[in-house]
Amino acid sequence: MLVELRVRDIGIIEDINWSLGPGFNVITGETGAGKSLVIDAVEALLGSKPDDEMIRHGADEARIEGVFTISHDDKFTVLREILAEKGLAAGEDTLVVHCELRRQGRSTIRLNGQAVPRGLLQQIGRLLIDVHGQSQHLSLLDRKNHLDFLDAYAHTIEQRQAFSAMAAELNQAEQELKSLTRDEQELVRREEYLRYQVDEIGRAELRESEDEELEQEQKVLASAEHLKASSYEVYRQLYDDDSSGNPASALDRLHEAVSQMRRLAELDPALKPHLDSLEENLYSLEETTKDIRAYSDRLEHDPARLEEVASRLELIRDLKRKYGQSIAEILNYEKEAAVELEGISHSSERRLELEETCSRLKQEMGQLAVRLSEARSKATTQLKKGVEQELQELNMPQVEFEVAISQTPHPDGIPYPDGQTYAFSSDGADNVEFLASTNPGEPIKHLARIASTGETSRFMLALKGVLSEADNIPVLVFDEIDIGVGGRSAEVIGKKLWTLARHHQTICVTHLPQITAFADAHYRVNKEVSGDRTVSRLEVLEGDARTEEMAAMLAGSQITETSLKNARELMERAEGWKGTSS
Repeated sequence: MLVELRVRDIGIIEDINWSLGPGFNVITGETGAGKSLVIDAVEALLGSKPDDEMIRHGADEARIEGVFTISHDDKFTVLREILAEKGLAAGEDTLVVHCELRRQGRSTIRLNGQAVPRGLLQQIGRLLIDVHGQSQHLSLLDRKNHLDFLDAYAHTIEQRQAFSAMAAELNQAEQELKSLTRDEQELVRREEYLRYQVDEIGRAELRESEDEELEQEQKVLASAEHLKASSYEVYRQLYDDDSSGNPASALDRLHEAVSQMRRLAELDPALKPHLDSLEENLYSLEETTKDIRAYSDRLEHDPARLEEVASRLELIRDLKRKYGQSIAEILNYEKEAAVELEGISHSSERRLELEETCSRLKQEMGQLAVRLSEARSKATTQLKKGVEQELQELNMPQVEFEVAISQTPHPDGIPYPDGQTYAFSSDGADNVEFLASTNPGEPIKHLARIASTGETSRFMLALKGVLSEADNIPVLVFDEIDIGVGGRSAEVIGKKLWTLARHHQTICVTHLPQITAFADAHYRVNKEVSGDRTVSRLEVLEGDARTEEMAAMLAGSQITETSLKNARELMERAEGWKGTSS
């Protein structure tokens, strides 16, 4: 429920901090005092696009914050799933919605401290609060919601979810089938192109890192003469072959050093480790010298091989330009192209398989849609009876209520037993609409086209009364539901609102004391002049203050003993009825 609403700089509201109670909350006050501004603030909290005119004159921004408690009841399951998905899980079962509205720049919306887009706030707001009266959040007047209400009332949500899953599976199969049945010439061209690419890459017989190896070989081949001469010079420095004229090579000197060290080690055995080290180095140097001589002998200037390597590298570079930046990417492209080729080769088989799948799913969906239609149709009888009973108690016995269920023929739809195919959505094949006639002899119309405001208000209340247990929206707001309602019907409306508040936290802005008498919590909005500014204040009314407000609503600002007595009688009668109805 909404446990706290903080409003700052909205219209003539300077600063209000409203702590609400459960059950039936009533707001009263003189016309123009700012009662509906409180509802406007609630609507802004739901994500409705604010008007700059809402911001208090002289202020650059307005702030609205709502604190909600979210229990672990089933009615909050969808809301909790959305919050968890967006990383906004309510901490300690609390959801805080904060809006900052600015004249200049974008407004800021936060849920539990995190900035969110207005679209998400609207989605969450629809699950938290339903506003009736002067707002546009009239869910019962929006025919898109009628199916939701009917399914909740008929307990067909699970069947509808099963149908939705099958519809999703059908959509996926149809999308794949559509992809497979592209223009045949385009498919042939694609096959030929892929086959050319796969053949081109395959003929190259590429190996991983081959380009790196070839680049190194090319470098060696291009420098073969220099490498041969330089490596032979290194060999000559290490091992004198008597043709160089050098007095002694490195190996000659190392041999001499080993001989001398051997004689020293015979005299002093402590030098034996050093002798071993020299002998090991001598052996290693001899092997290295042989390897360098072999390397020098192997090197030959080979223009043919150099040209062959350059040609191979050019081929690899050409393939890189077409298929990837590395040999690994080229080979991966070849693999993916081969898979697509395989798919094209078997597309006719897959097409037949998908066509069979789509046909089977449509048959099964048609059967399930029929069962859904039957369950919904069965529930409408009881729903119609319940709504008309509520309307009778609301002094509208002449009203006729209907739930229209129809299907739309469509050649690509799902089959029904009558041989016709009907259009469908993820919710089934039914079009559901609530209709009514408020006067005898008048035709049935959509709810939004009912002319009388008072009749609309009572109709909303009747529907909410019947659907209250099925409706999962926790907070209901009725803004001046008493417009066009006389005192004769007001008491009945008060009873209905109080009864509705047993399942939902209910907030009502009213001018009628007959409705106010049933409040579980009573608040008054006053308009005061502070300095040179007009300011709205909200206060809790209890005891004598509440009695005086009720008396003023009955008889005007001049409160008399008679009006006070009448006010007490109204409240006592309401409390007595509430006691017997609990």
